[in-house]
Amino acid sequence: MKANSIRSFAIGLIAAATVCGGVYFLGPTETASTQAEEKLSVEEMKTMLASEGYVIQTEDEWQMQLAAIEEAEAAAQEVEEPKEVKEEKEGEEIIIYRTMLTVSPGMTSIDVGEALVRAHIIDSAIEFYNEVEKRGLANELRPGTFDVESEMTLAEVISTIF
Repeated sequence: MKANSIRSFAIGLIAAATVCGGVYFLGPTETASTQAEEKLSVEEMKTMLASEGYVIQTEDEWQMQLAAIEEAEAAAQEVEEPKEVKEEKEGEEIIIYRTMLTVSPGMTSIDVGEALVRAHIIDSAIEFYNEVEKRGLANELRPGTFDVESEMTLAEVISTIF
């Protein structure tokens, strides 16, 4: 390559860079080239979101819904404190726990087993769950309130609740 060709190439690069810089700095700004965005009112935003499948709630509605869920969970796990009944058998004191077990819709057999363990009716929630599964009663749990006591066998407890 000759010196004149290299000089011509360099001048072409400088000219191209100058044109690009001028367009970049002196050209139209980005905000001027885009269309002005339309501001939506609150009702229009709610309508648009609802049409897309979203649920819109105020903060108060959300807090009320959370409180209702907490109450439902508390009711589902509600187990009255066990009452201790002491019986004496040949000079020995035997403690029998009695409780009213509330089974609500949506509870599983493992939930019921854990509630029975907390009430000192059975020793193991897993044993209760396995026995229910073995008998094929897992889907036949019926809601209600049941009176159970620690003197009952596992089979009696299952037949009372299921």
